[in-house]
Amino acid sequence: MLDFDLAELYGVETRVLNQAVKRNSERFPERCVFQLTVDDMQHLKSQIVTSSWGGRRKPVYAFSEHGVSMLSAVLRSEKAVEISLKIIDAFVAMRNFLIENKEVFLDNYMIKSKLLEHENKISYILDELKSKDLPEKGVFFEGQIFDAYKLTSIIY
Repeated sequence: MLDFDLAELYGVETRVLNQAVKRNSERFPERCVFQLTVDDMQHLKSQIVTSSWGGRRKPVYAFSEHGVSMLSAVLRSEKAVEISLKIIDAFVAMRNFLIENKEVFLDNYMIKSKLLEHENKISYILDELKSKDLPEKGVFFEGQIFDAYKLTSIIY
């Protein structure tokens, strides 16, 4: 989750949340919180509303499930604990959803792989058809020459 989203949920300013993280850096190793790169920020800019001066001046922090749980200890309010528990429940629900539906995701991946493979084969066949001279004799259909055996033997 991103720092500005968490700050809104916790009812604090983003700078306050980030200050608390910096003051307690030992509680937030890289697996808990990391700063987005400039490329990540450019990608995000198109997805979030930016201010007239161009958005945030500093890169956004992203928090993992463990980082969110640490925030409740650092912010030390009842609301922080309540919100952290809800967010962690959401992370757990998301993980369970992914586990329960892994077959669907795997099937989707396999279908996409097969589709790409078939697209490549069809593209190859069409390219070969364009590069070869079609036979002059054969069965005519609506002005087109069609001799399946000869055509396939030319391609291969």
